[in-house]
Amino acid sequence: MFRQVAHVKTVNLTVPPGHRVVFISDVHLGFGSQAQNDKREDRLLQLLANLDSCVHLIIVGDLFDYWFDYGFVIPSAFVRTLAALHHLARSGVQITYLMGNHDFGHYRYFRQELGIPVEQADIDLHLNDTRIYVCHGDGKAANDTGYLILRAVLRNRFIQSLYRMIHPSVGIWLASRTSHGSRAYTDKKEYGPDGLGAFAEQKIVHEGYSCVVMGHRHKAEVRRIASGTYVNLGDWLGTDSPYAEWTPEAGIILHSNDIPTSLSET
Repeated sequence: MFRQVAHVKTVNLTVPPGHRVVFISDVHLGFGSQAQNDKREDRLLQLLANLDSCVHLIIVGDLFDYWFDYGFVIPSAFVRTLAALHHLARSGVQITYLMGNHDFGHYRYFRQELGIPVEQADIDLHLNDTRIYVCHGDGKAANDTGYLILRAVLRNRFIQSLYRMIHPSVGIWLASRTSHGSRAYTDKKEYGPDGLGAFAEQKIVHEGYSCVVMGHRHKAEVRRIASGTYVNLGDWLGTDSPYAEWTPEAGIILHSNDIPTSLSET
């Protein structure tokens, strides 16, 4: 029941020459002061407005520092981002949203109102002839059993339906407070040699993936593992706005601190 990988969804995409797939993670909208959050959201909106040649945007979890929607009621602080995502989807950019450990409270708003699927599963992503494993990264470390139990409880549909009986003003406030505790746990977590890199190594060496893309750890990284590449997308909590892109011509590139780091998957 408490496994590192519960479900995997296969996604096949054909990316024409000159086009790209973009990955972002751990923006954590809603964290910090209003001024800090506004600046972070401004950076995100700038990126979303300049996704020329992007055929697919993959949000690899924790776009929001907290999220819980009641179907008819959603957090009020993220209107600009929701409008930008809706515009992107209407303009023809496909968007896939993977749940993280902070924004697990999705119900039906994104799917019904924005046309954006929200996935609890990891993604087995086939980009032309390249196979990429995409997941947020929470629960992937071998020493994270306690979190796996917590995640199973928090994502349980029955428990979430009970939670939705709480008044939204109280429920969303509690979700916000819970996210602070989750971040404190993540920031103090020592993943050690058996952490996310070891999970990526398993996927590359033993399961044949060319690349593994994760977030969660809040440390941007590109690492060569055997004949493949492990990319961690970092976070947006400082002044950086990291994102990765994949193109048929260059493979996977991580843009961090405005300096792209590139490693070929072949």
